[in-house]
Amino acid sequence: MSKLLEKHEVFVAFIILGLVLVFGAINPNFFTRATLYDMLRSSVVMGIFGIGVLMVLVSGGIDISFTAIAAFCMYVTTRYLKGIGFEGSVLLAFAMSGALGILLGMINALLISSFKLPTLIVTLGTSNMFRGFMLAFIGTKIISVLPPGMVRFSRMELFPVTTAIGGTNGLSVSIFVLAIVVPITWFILKYTMLGRGIYALGGDRVAAERAGLNVNVIQFFIYCYVGFLAGIAGIVHASLIRTASPFDLVGTELSVIAAVVLGGARITGGHGTVLGSILGVFLVVIMNNSLIMMGVPSYWQSAVIGIIIIIGTSITAFQSKRTGRVSLVEIE
Repeated sequence: MSKLLEKHEVFVAFIILGLVLVFGAINPNFFTRATLYDMLRSSVVMGIFGIGVLMVLVSGGIDISFTAIAAFCMYVTTRYLKGIGFEGSVLLAFAMSGALGILLGMINALLISSFKLPTLIVTLGTSNMFRGFMLAFIGTKIISVLPPGMVRFSRMELFPVTTAIGGTNGLSVSIFVLAIVVPITWFILKYTMLGRGIYALGGDRVAAERAGLNVNVIQFFIYCYVGFLAGIAGIVHASLIRTASPFDLVGTELSVIAAVVLGGARITGGHGTVLGSILGVFLVVIMNNSLIMMGVPSYWQSAVIGIIIIIGTSITAFQSKRTGRVSLVEIE
Protein backbone atom coordinates (compact mmCIF):
# COMPACT_ATOMS: atom_id res chain seq x y z
CA MET A 1 0.00 0.00 0.00
CA SER A 2 2.85 2.41 0.81
CA LYS A 3 4.37 1.87 -2.64
CA LEU A 4 0.99 2.61 -4.24
CA LEU A 5 0.68 5.91 -2.37
CA GLU A 6 4.18 6.91 -3.48
CA LYS A 7 3.12 6.79 -7.13
CA HIS A 8 2.78 10.23 -8.63
CA GLU A 9 -0.29 9.20 -10.62
CA VAL A 10 -2.18 8.40 -7.40
CA PHE A 11 -1.23 11.79 -6.00
CA VAL A 12 -2.55 13.57 -9.12
CA ALA A 13 -5.72 11.46 -9.06
CA PHE A 14 -6.43 12.55 -5.50
CA ILE A 15 -5.93 16.19 -6.49
CA ILE A 16 -8.41 15.75 -9.36
CA LEU A 17 -10.93 14.15 -7.01
CA GLY A 18 -10.52 16.99 -4.51
CA LEU A 19 -10.99 19.65 -7.20
CA VAL A 20 -14.08 17.89 -8.56
CA LEU A 21 -15.64 17.85 -5.09
CA VAL A 22 -14.78 21.51 -4.44
CA PHE A 23 -15.97 22.81 -7.81
CA GLY A 24 -19.07 20.61 -7.60
CA ALA A 25 -19.92 22.10 -4.22
CA ILE A 26 -19.51 25.62 -5.62
CA ASN A 27 -21.48 24.94 -8.79
CA PRO A 28 -23.86 21.91 -8.81
CA ASN A 29 -23.97 22.00 -12.63
CA PHE A 30 -20.42 20.66 -12.52
CA PHE A 31 -21.77 17.15 -11.87
CA THR A 32 -23.98 17.02 -14.98
CA ARG A 33 -23.27 14.71 -17.91
CA ALA A 34 -23.17 17.71 -20.25
CA THR A 35 -20.29 19.19 -18.26
CA LEU A 36 -18.47 15.86 -18.32
CA TYR A 37 -18.87 15.66 -22.09
CA ASP A 38 -17.54 19.22 -22.49
CA MET A 39 -14.47 18.44 -20.41
CA LEU A 40 -13.74 15.23 -22.29
CA ARG A 41 -14.12 17.13 -25.55
CA SER A 42 -11.70 19.80 -24.29
CA SER A 43 -9.21 17.11 -23.29
CA VAL A 44 -8.84 15.47 -26.70
CA VAL A 45 -6.50 17.90 -28.48
CA MET A 46 -4.47 18.66 -25.36
CA GLY A 47 -4.30 14.94 -24.61
CA ILE A 48 -2.92 14.10 -28.06
CA PHE A 49 -0.39 16.92 -27.75
CA GLY A 50 0.46 15.74 -24.25
CA ILE A 51 1.30 12.22 -25.43
CA GLY A 52 3.81 13.66 -27.90
CA VAL A 53 5.29 16.03 -25.33
CA LEU A 54 5.66 13.12 -22.89
CA MET A 55 7.78 11.19 -25.36
CA VAL A 56 10.04 14.20 -25.92
CA LEU A 57 10.43 14.95 -22.20
CA VAL A 58 11.17 11.31 -21.38
CA SER A 59 13.98 11.41 -23.97
CA GLY A 60 15.49 14.46 -22.26
CA GLY A 61 14.37 17.02 -24.84
CA ILE A 62 11.89 19.89 -25.06
CA ASP A 63 9.67 20.49 -28.09
CA ILE A 64 7.71 23.72 -28.49
CA SER A 65 7.05 23.40 -32.23
CA PHE A 66 4.19 20.90 -32.04
CA THR A 67 1.44 23.54 -32.06
CA ALA A 68 2.97 25.26 -35.09
CA ILE A 69 3.14 21.88 -36.86
CA ALA A 70 -0.50 21.21 -35.96
CA ALA A 71 -1.65 24.59 -37.27
CA PHE A 72 0.37 24.18 -40.48
CA CYS A 73 -0.87 20.66 -41.21
CA MET A 74 -4.48 21.44 -40.31
CA TYR A 75 -4.63 24.61 -42.43
CA VAL A 76 -2.84 23.22 -45.48
CA THR A 77 -4.91 20.01 -45.47
CA THR A 78 -8.22 21.83 -45.01
CA ARG A 79 -7.43 24.39 -47.68
CA TYR A 80 -6.37 21.71 -50.18
CA LEU A 81 -9.42 19.49 -49.60
CA LYS A 82 -11.66 22.53 -49.79
CA GLY A 83 -9.99 23.62 -53.03
CA ILE A 84 -10.52 20.30 -54.82
CA GLY A 85 -14.08 20.03 -53.53
CA PHE A 86 -13.46 16.79 -51.64
CA GLU A 87 -16.61 15.48 -49.95
CA GLY A 88 -15.43 12.08 -48.73
CA SER A 89 -14.42 10.72 -45.34
CA VAL A 90 -12.47 12.65 -42.72
CA LEU A 91 -9.96 9.79 -42.77
CA LEU A 92 -8.25 11.35 -45.78
CA ALA A 93 -7.84 14.59 -43.85
CA PHE A 94 -6.27 12.68 -40.95
CA ALA A 95 -3.96 10.81 -43.32
CA MET A 96 -2.82 13.94 -45.16
CA SER A 97 -2.34 16.01 -42.04
CA GLY A 98 -0.52 13.18 -40.26
CA ALA A 99 1.81 12.70 -43.24
CA LEU A 100 2.57 16.42 -43.35
CA GLY A 101 3.26 16.31 -39.64
CA ILE A 102 5.78 13.51 -40.13
CA LEU A 103 7.58 15.56 -42.79
CA LEU A 104 7.78 18.63 -40.56
CA GLY A 105 8.81 16.51 -37.59
CA MET A 106 11.53 15.05 -39.79
CA ILE A 107 13.06 18.52 -40.08
CA ASN A 108 13.32 18.71 -36.28
CA ALA A 109 14.69 15.17 -36.19
CA LEU A 110 17.41 15.85 -38.78
CA LEU A 111 18.60 19.04 -37.08
CA ILE A 112 18.62 17.45 -33.62
CA SER A 113 20.05 14.02 -34.44
CA SER A 114 22.50 14.96 -37.20
CA PHE A 115 23.86 18.25 -35.89
CA LYS A 116 23.43 17.55 -32.15
CA LEU A 117 21.70 20.90 -31.66
CA PRO A 118 19.76 21.68 -28.43
CA THR A 119 16.14 20.56 -28.76
CA LEU A 120 14.71 23.77 -27.31
CA ILE A 121 16.63 25.98 -29.75
CA VAL A 122 15.80 23.82 -32.76
CA THR A 123 12.08 23.59 -32.04
CA LEU A 124 11.90 27.30 -31.20
CA GLY A 125 13.43 28.07 -34.59
CA THR A 126 11.33 25.61 -36.57
CA SER A 127 8.17 26.75 -34.81
CA ASN A 128 8.70 30.29 -36.09
CA MET A 129 9.82 28.98 -39.48
CA PHE A 130 6.72 26.81 -40.00
CA ARG A 131 4.37 29.52 -38.84
CA GLY A 132 6.08 32.25 -40.89
CA PHE A 133 6.11 30.12 -44.04
CA MET A 134 2.41 29.32 -43.66
CA LEU A 135 1.38 32.94 -43.14
CA ALA A 136 3.64 34.26 -45.92
CA PHE A 137 3.07 31.71 -48.68
CA ILE A 138 -0.05 29.67 -47.93
CA GLY A 139 -2.51 32.19 -46.55
CA THR A 140 -3.96 34.01 -43.58
CA LYS A 141 -7.63 33.73 -44.43
CA ILE A 142 -9.77 31.85 -41.92
CA ILE A 143 -11.68 28.95 -43.51
CA SER A 144 -15.14 29.03 -41.98
CA VAL A 145 -16.71 26.34 -44.19
CA LEU A 146 -14.90 23.04 -43.74
CA PRO A 147 -14.96 20.02 -46.08
CA PRO A 148 -18.13 17.94 -45.50
CA GLY A 149 -16.18 15.01 -44.05
CA MET A 150 -14.76 17.14 -41.25
CA VAL A 151 -18.18 18.65 -40.55
CA ARG A 152 -19.76 15.20 -40.33
CA PHE A 153 -17.01 14.11 -37.95
CA SER A 154 -17.63 17.12 -35.69
CA ARG A 155 -21.35 16.33 -35.48
CA MET A 156 -20.94 12.68 -34.52
CA GLU A 157 -21.89 12.27 -30.86
CA LEU A 158 -22.79 9.43 -28.51
CA PHE A 159 -25.15 9.29 -25.52
CA PRO A 160 -26.83 12.70 -26.10
CA VAL A 161 -28.45 14.54 -23.18
CA THR A 162 -30.74 17.57 -23.04
CA THR A 163 -29.08 20.70 -21.68
CA ALA A 164 -30.64 23.30 -19.38
CA ILE A 165 -31.39 25.62 -22.31
CA GLY A 166 -33.21 22.90 -24.27
CA GLY A 167 -30.43 21.87 -26.64
CA THR A 168 -28.64 18.54 -26.84
CA ASN A 169 -25.09 17.65 -25.95
CA GLY A 170 -23.33 14.34 -26.47
CA LEU A 171 -19.96 12.68 -26.14
CA SER A 172 -17.89 13.66 -29.17
CA VAL A 173 -16.48 10.70 -31.11
CA SER A 174 -13.18 12.60 -31.24
CA ILE A 175 -12.50 11.04 -27.84
CA PHE A 176 -11.84 7.77 -29.70
CA VAL A 177 -8.88 9.38 -31.47
CA LEU A 178 -7.29 9.93 -28.06
CA ALA A 179 -8.39 6.45 -27.01
CA ILE A 180 -6.40 5.01 -29.94
CA VAL A 181 -3.29 7.16 -29.47
CA VAL A 182 -2.95 6.46 -25.73
CA PRO A 183 -2.64 2.63 -25.76
CA ILE A 184 -0.37 2.66 -28.83
CA THR A 185 2.06 5.06 -27.16
CA TRP A 186 1.81 3.18 -23.86
CA PHE A 187 2.71 -0.07 -25.63
CA ILE A 188 5.67 1.55 -27.42
CA LEU A 189 7.11 3.02 -24.23
CA LYS A 190 6.52 -0.01 -22.01
CA TYR A 191 6.98 -3.11 -24.16
CA THR A 192 9.34 -2.27 -27.03
CA MET A 193 13.11 -1.85 -27.27
CA LEU A 194 12.44 1.53 -28.83
CA GLY A 195 10.54 2.62 -25.72
CA ARG A 196 13.32 1.42 -23.43
CA GLY A 197 15.77 3.29 -25.61
CA ILE A 198 13.74 6.50 -25.19
CA TYR A 199 13.90 6.18 -21.40
CA ALA A 200 17.60 5.30 -21.56
CA LEU A 201 18.31 8.32 -23.76
CA GLY A 202 16.61 10.60 -21.25
CA GLY A 203 18.41 8.99 -18.32
CA ASP A 204 21.93 9.25 -19.71
CA ARG A 205 22.73 9.77 -23.39
CA VAL A 206 26.35 8.65 -23.08
CA ALA A 207 25.36 5.48 -21.24
CA ALA A 208 22.69 4.78 -23.87
CA GLU A 209 25.26 5.06 -26.66
CA ARG A 210 27.70 2.81 -24.81
CA ALA A 211 24.94 0.24 -24.40
CA GLY A 212 24.74 0.05 -28.19
CA LEU A 213 21.53 2.06 -28.70
CA ASN A 214 21.26 4.03 -31.93
CA VAL A 215 20.44 7.42 -30.43
CA ASN A 216 19.98 9.09 -33.81
CA VAL A 217 17.32 6.58 -34.87
CA ILE A 218 15.52 6.98 -31.54
CA GLN A 219 15.44 10.78 -31.84
CA PHE A 220 14.36 10.51 -35.46
CA PHE A 221 11.39 8.37 -34.45
CA ILE A 222 10.45 10.65 -31.53
CA TYR A 223 10.16 13.87 -33.50
CA CYS A 224 8.48 12.24 -36.50
CA TYR A 225 5.95 10.65 -34.13
CA VAL A 226 5.33 13.98 -32.42
CA GLY A 227 4.80 15.58 -35.83
CA PHE A 228 2.31 12.85 -36.75
CA LEU A 229 0.36 13.36 -33.51
CA ALA A 230 0.39 17.14 -34.04
CA GLY A 231 -1.09 16.70 -37.52
CA ILE A 232 -3.85 14.47 -36.14
CA ALA A 233 -4.56 16.90 -33.31
CA GLY A 234 -4.81 19.78 -35.79
CA ILE A 235 -7.60 18.09 -37.75
CA VAL A 236 -9.47 17.23 -34.54
CA HIS A 237 -9.19 20.84 -33.40
CA ALA A 238 -10.43 22.31 -36.68
CA SER A 239 -13.30 19.82 -36.82
CA LEU A 240 -14.46 20.50 -33.28
CA ILE A 241 -14.52 24.28 -33.68
CA ARG A 242 -15.62 23.96 -37.35
CA THR A 243 -13.09 26.55 -38.43
CA ALA A 244 -9.56 26.32 -39.84
CA SER A 245 -7.54 29.32 -38.71
CA PRO A 246 -3.78 29.69 -39.24
CA PHE A 247 -3.67 31.65 -35.98
CA ASP A 248 -5.03 28.84 -33.80
CA LEU A 249 -3.19 26.57 -31.35
CA VAL A 250 0.13 28.42 -31.29
CA GLY A 251 0.63 29.73 -27.77
CA THR A 252 -0.84 26.74 -25.93
CA GLU A 253 2.53 24.97 -25.59
CA LEU A 254 3.00 25.93 -21.94
CA SER A 255 -0.38 24.55 -20.93
CA VAL A 256 0.43 21.18 -22.51
CA ILE A 257 3.94 21.03 -21.04
CA ALA A 258 2.51 22.04 -17.64
CA ALA A 259 -0.01 19.19 -17.81
CA VAL A 260 2.62 16.59 -18.68
CA VAL A 261 5.05 17.83 -16.01
CA LEU A 262 2.26 17.86 -13.46
CA GLY A 263 1.56 14.26 -14.48
CA GLY A 264 5.04 13.24 -13.34
CA ALA A 265 7.31 13.67 -16.37
CA ARG A 266 10.65 15.23 -15.47
CA ILE A 267 12.16 18.09 -17.46
CA THR A 268 15.53 16.40 -17.00
CA GLY A 269 14.28 13.28 -18.82
CA GLY A 270 14.14 9.57 -18.14
CA HIS A 271 10.86 9.55 -16.25
CA GLY A 272 7.17 9.83 -17.08
CA THR A 273 4.13 7.71 -17.86
CA VAL A 274 1.23 7.86 -20.27
CA LEU A 275 -1.28 7.52 -17.43
CA GLY A 276 0.33 10.35 -15.49
CA SER A 277 0.29 12.62 -18.54
CA ILE A 278 -3.40 11.95 -19.23
CA LEU A 279 -4.22 12.65 -15.58
CA GLY A 280 -2.22 15.87 -15.81
CA VAL A 281 -4.19 16.89 -18.89
CA PHE A 282 -7.49 16.18 -17.13
CA LEU A 283 -6.33 18.23 -14.13
CA VAL A 284 -5.46 21.27 -16.26
CA VAL A 285 -8.69 20.98 -18.27
CA ILE A 286 -10.78 20.70 -15.09
CA MET A 287 -9.10 23.77 -13.61
CA ASN A 288 -9.48 25.84 -16.79
CA ASN A 289 -13.12 24.88 -17.39
CA SER A 290 -14.02 25.37 -13.74
CA LEU A 291 -12.43 28.81 -13.66
CA ILE A 292 -14.40 29.74 -16.78
CA MET A 293 -17.65 28.48 -15.21
CA MET A 294 -16.93 30.63 -12.14
CA GLY A 295 -16.28 33.70 -14.30
CA VAL A 296 -12.58 33.99 -13.47
CA PRO A 297 -10.78 36.30 -15.98
CA SER A 298 -8.46 34.71 -18.54
CA TYR A 299 -5.34 36.38 -17.15
CA TRP A 300 -5.88 34.57 -13.86
CA GLN A 301 -6.10 31.32 -15.79
CA SER A 302 -2.66 32.08 -17.26
CA ALA A 303 -1.36 32.76 -13.77
CA VAL A 304 -2.71 29.40 -12.60
CA ILE A 305 -0.93 27.61 -15.46
CA GLY A 306 2.33 29.31 -14.47
CA ILE A 307 1.86 28.19 -10.88
CA ILE A 308 1.14 24.65 -12.08
CA ILE A 309 4.44 24.58 -13.99
CA ILE A 310 6.36 25.73 -10.91
CA ILE A 311 4.61 23.27 -8.58
CA GLY A 312 4.90 20.36 -11.00
CA THR A 313 8.59 20.99 -11.64
CA SER A 314 9.25 21.36 -7.91
CA ILE A 315 7.50 18.09 -7.08
CA THR A 316 9.42 16.12 -9.72
CA ALA A 317 12.71 17.74 -8.65
CA PHE A 318 12.00 16.81 -5.02
CA GLN A 319 11.18 13.24 -6.03
CA SER A 320 14.40 13.03 -8.04
CA LYS A 321 16.49 14.21 -5.09
CA ARG A 322 14.64 11.88 -2.74
CA THR A 323 15.28 8.93 -5.06
CA GLY A 324 18.94 9.90 -5.22
CA ARG A 325 19.19 9.96 -1.43
CA VAL A 326 17.51 6.55 -1.14
CA SER A 327 19.88 5.06 -3.71
CA LEU A 328 22.89 6.52 -1.89
CA VAL A 329 21.75 5.03 1.42
CA GLU A 330 21.28 1.62 -0.23
CA ILE A 331 24.80 1.78 -1.68
CA GLU A 332 26.30 2.66 1.69
